[in-house]
Amino acid sequence: MTIQSVCLFCGSNKGSRVAYEQAAVELGRTLAQRDIALVYGGGNVGLMGAAADAALAAGGRVIGVIPGFLREKELAHQGLTELHVTQTMHERKALMEDLSGGFVALPGGFGTYDELFEMLTWGQLSVHSKPIGLLNVDGFFDPLLAMIRHSVAEGFVAEGNLQLFVVAETIDELLAKMNAYRPAPVNKWLSHDRI
Repeated sequence: MTIQSVCLFCGSNKGSRVAYEQAAVELGRTLAQRDIALVYGGGNVGLMGAAADAALAAGGRVIGVIPGFLREKELAHQGLTELHVTQTMHERKALMEDLSGGFVALPGGFGTYDELFEMLTWGQLSVHSKPIGLLNVDGFFDPLLAMIRHSVAEGFVAEGNLQLFVVAETIDELLAKMNAYRPAPVNKWLSHDRI
């Protein structure tokens, strides 16, 4: 089944490498060209703003979701197809999940990690069964992937849960992997005698 909407998690800053912004622009444009709606945090700054602007410029549908208290700080984008304003961050993430058929993470900071790991956790607990993709621009996620593998090695994450997400270095490869994704439920607990 082809994904109809993708939720993007990425930085409200542009980061230190030009490649990060280029990837955000390319992703926004590609989603628009493939008639895939972009759901994101609603700001007009950083990588999130770059992706939204590129999608809009290519005629795409862009849906922003931003909590009221961040509306001014993140400079809510005024040119979106839709802008939803929530009361809390929790409501924001729940609505973003509800509006999306899959998730993509680009480079970012704590907010990006928070959103990414909440969706991974929800996938692990079968709250959703949607594909989660990491666009590994210039190896940005390599240290994170190493940390996740370390958590597996140390007995905190079941090895099968590495299948909760897909990783690619190009947008075409990432979207292909996400469209081919089939959830493989793995028990969160490594053994029932530890519960």
